[in-house]
Amino acid sequence: SSKTIYLKKEAYHSFIKMYNQAKSEKINLKIISGTRNFYEQKAIWERKWERYKNLSPIDRAKKILEYSSMPSTSRHHWGTDIDLNNLTNTYFEKGEGLKIYNWLTANAATYGFCQPYSPKGADRPHGYNEEKWHWSYLPIAQKLTEQAQLRLKDEMIAGFKGAETAV
Repeated sequence: SSKTIYLKKEAYHSFIKMYNQAKSEKINLKIISGTRNFYEQKAIWERKWERYKNLSPIDRAKKILEYSSMPSTSRHHWGTDIDLNNLTNTYFEKGEGLKIYNWLTANAATYGFCQPYSPKGADRPHGYNEEKWHWSYLPIAQKLTEQAQLRLKDEMIAGFKGAETAV
């Protein structure tokens, strides 16, 4: 990436191993987003909040939540999650993108990475839509997911437009 991207050291070192293996197989992995603080996530959220201003507050929030987390709830806050190469599913459905995605689905788990937002279906009918670009370093993220489920309270989700829709 052309900007500085932060990750937890363990996640970064594992990514470098995965990157090097992919490169040896002529697969180019490029991190385009990593750790985001509250204010970066707030900017993403509020940009989308303005985009959907023709909807009711709850419908605005639901529309944004198809792909983006509310500030304070994003996995990108943890330093374990990365977005790779492109931010559209269609990129990963043909050509170079499909080659990258197939490599990731076959190999990422070896390095501790998983795709947290997989296709919706009978096993996963709710939640975020599929994000073929979003990969999570599971050895740390799994523990943080458990902590978030135990400790994150509705009243902690505040400080941005539309926060009242979280309760």
